[in-house]
Amino acid sequence: MSNMMDRKIAERLAALRAERGWSLEELAARCDVSRASLSRLENGEVSPTAHVLGKLCAAYGLPMSRLMQMVEDGFVPLVHRGSQRIWVDPETGFSRRSVSPPSRDLMAEVLECELDPGTRIDYGGSPRDGLEHHLVMLAGQLRVTVEGKTHELDVGDCLRYRLSGPSSFEAPAETSARYHLFIV
Repeated sequence: MSNMMDRKIAERLAALRAERGWSLEELAARCDVSRASLSRLENGEVSPTAHVLGKLCAAYGLPMSRLMQMVEDGFVPLVHRGSQRIWVDPETGFSRRSVSPPSRDLMAEVLECELDPGTRIDYGGSPRDGLEHHLVMLAGQLRVTVEGKTHELDVGDCLRYRLSGPSSFEAPAETSARYHLFIV
């Protein structure tokens, strides 16, 4: 396992399954991830990808941001940029910075995300129907598909939507994408 954050995610995933009393087989059926892969994730043998975390969060009915908050330590109202937690998808290089101070009691949050040129991430569904997103482009370009409708975003653009189905995020081959995602 690559870092402390990955270990904490592995422990939290195991705890979430145990809290629900689900076997690995039952979770595998609910999220369409193999039992062997789930076991390796929970045992900290591999780092989770954004795609797999998305499937697991949908099965547990919680946003990925909430999962990340669950692995953070106590609430501190101010977090300086140098102390903000960063998670990197080992498969795609997708980078996700938790800008908002982590809190189990507060719902809204801000993420800073980066996709390398030519990178695409697909999410099978929303962890919670109707989750409100505000995506603000900071640099580059991004193609976002929500509920079958594709939106092309450039620097300064803002896409506001409620997530209730599959979505995808794709940076064009020639440029990366950096954006803030506000989740309410």
